[in-house]
Amino acid sequence: MSLQRRPISPQGFRKLQEDMDRLIRIERPSVIKEIEIALGHGDLSENAEYTYAKEKQSLIERRIRDLQERLSACEVISLENRPSSDRIVFGHYVTVEDVETSERKMFRILGPDETDISQGIISVNSPLGKALIGKETSDVVEVKTPNGVREYEIVDID
Repeated sequence: MSLQRRPISPQGFRKLQEDMDRLIRIERPSVIKEIEIALGHGDLSENAEYTYAKEKQSLIERRIRDLQERLSACEVISLENRPSSDRIVFGHYVTVEDVETSERKMFRILGPDETDISQGIISVNSPLGKALIGKETSDVVEVKTPNGVREYEIVDID
């Protein structure tokens, strides 16, 4: 099975690497110490500390594997020194206006591992991200949402 490439900015890639490094260098050794201490308390069948530490270890190991898979599938896309473009591409900030409500919103289009709607960062793979890629200022895009189809006019590309 081949992994699908996941676009990511250099900053997003570094953040994933730092998260994995913290889990391997700090969290994993810490939970191993917790297990060793809990083992010293005797009977494992009634040892809540041991059970908790083993569950925590399992979660850490699962998160490490997940990050390793995600990092191996990442395609780092440099956002610097790109030729100027009138079309929306990965990394752009885009201001859109809801055609129906005239509400304006600004988004940045990045990879799925960087999505944070509270910060206005949407995935290039999201319905809105897919609709916006390749479009220009004044274009209108239709996006299927849980509340039906919405139309957005592209007001600005930065």
